Amino acid sequence: MQYAFRRKIPGLFLRRSFASSAPRHEIRDISALSRRLIPKYQESQGELLSLQWPAPPRNILLVRKDCAPAVTESLIEFANHITSAYPSTAVILESKTAAEVHSSFSFPVYSASLDDTPTAFHDKVDLTVTLGGDGTILHASSLFATCSNVPPVLSFSMGTLGFLSEWKFSEFKRAFREVYMSGAGAGDRTAVLEEERESKPEPESASESASALSATSESTRESSGPTGWSSVRGKSMGSTRGAPILMRNRLKVGLFTADGQETTPIRGKSDEGQGVYVMNELLIHRGKEPHLAVVDIFVGGRFLTEAVVDGIIISTPTGSTAYSLSSGGSIIHPLVPSILLTPICARSLSFRPLVLPLSTPITMRLSEKNRGRELEVSLDGVNLGQGMAIGMEARVWNEEMRHGKNEWQGGVPSVMRRSMGGEAHEGWVGGLNGLLKFNHPFGE
Repeated sequence: MQYAFRRKIPGLFLRRSFASSAPRHEIRDISALSRRLIPKYQESQGELLSLQWPAPPRNILLVRKDCAPAVTESLIEFANHITSAYPSTAVILESKTAAEVHSSFSFPVYSASLDDTPTAFHDKVDLTVTLGGDGTILHASSLFATCSNVPPVLSFSMGTLGFLSEWKFSEFKRAFREVYMSGAGAGDRTAVLEEERESKPEPESASESASALSATSESTRESSGPTGWSSVRGKSMGSTRGAPILMRNRLKVGLFTADGQETTPIRGKSDEGQGVYVMNELLIHRGKEPHLAVVDIFVGGRFLTEAVVDGIIISTPTGSTAYSLSSGGSIIHPLVPSILLTPICARSLSFRPLVLPLSTPITMRLSEKNRGRELEVSLDGVNLGQGMAIGMEARVWNEEMRHGKNEWQGGVPSVMRRSMGGEAHEGWVGGLNGLLKFNHPFGE
């Protein structure tokens, strides 16, 4: 509703207008948002890729660490900043987070019940921002466990370790701007907004003014052209200075019955025989059973060994610094295309971890010699709730990431810090030294 009141004072008229503001404390359905943008990842001189948006990103998914009030406050600060500095953006939250924090905002947030529509984020999210530790990144990746094209992930280290996170939260304004402007050239920053304002007639009443303001806000949010970039103050990064991207490969994992039927219990999975994606690892473990597990392992379709173990980990290079490392596995650089097979407490002292080519399919079948009932199965640290019975198989194969020059699809595009050179805490080597204390001397 709009109201206009006039009070007559000798010599002049004073006019006060009260227009209804945008809806506050509101959670809207994500289906109302525009379809997501698919960026390109161009090869650069180095080993990292360069992020290139076809238009300014609009739909931003924020994923936070749970049970951390300080992180929640930071999420609110971040959301307020991007909606203020970048008017065309919309904030997407998980349903639990939206219910908790939406009353803190003067703008609507968007969400969806993943129990009802488990793939709701796949066609709507342009960019994912995580605030937490490595577990938060894995959770964000799991939201796209059945999606072949994951949105870029910008991660802020606010957790326990943060080995996978590149940015400190104190740098959030700079970090988001680098990602938002990635791919915008000087020609994209023309004064489009000014030209639009000049072409529109002035409103004659308070009602028309409020309606025009609302329409402008909505059109700005829905616009996908250079308007979003042109409205951002500051210098353009240039089309050749996109945000650096590390493409972290994932594995496809599937559980199959003895007769070959897939039974992978993943929410939102509708295809058959294609598996689901994991960013870190697949773990099979004897769980609470007192006996060692007996597992037949096949590599590339050929029988490798009968493993008598507490469990087996199949991990990506990204996951090589997680549970696999604690179990004696090698540390693998994330740019090395490989799969790591690591036994947990093997009975045989000669059963050592193996590093295999990324294209190598691996099958683990629970042997009839196994004395326990079934093995527990976890993907990226989350127990599936469905065990692996005798005769069942866990199959692992690689995710194809590249399809032609500069046409990258698959993997988890992780936004990296632009290296200024030389500092020990930057990059992967800095993480090994600063966080994992690699080869740290005793007594220091």
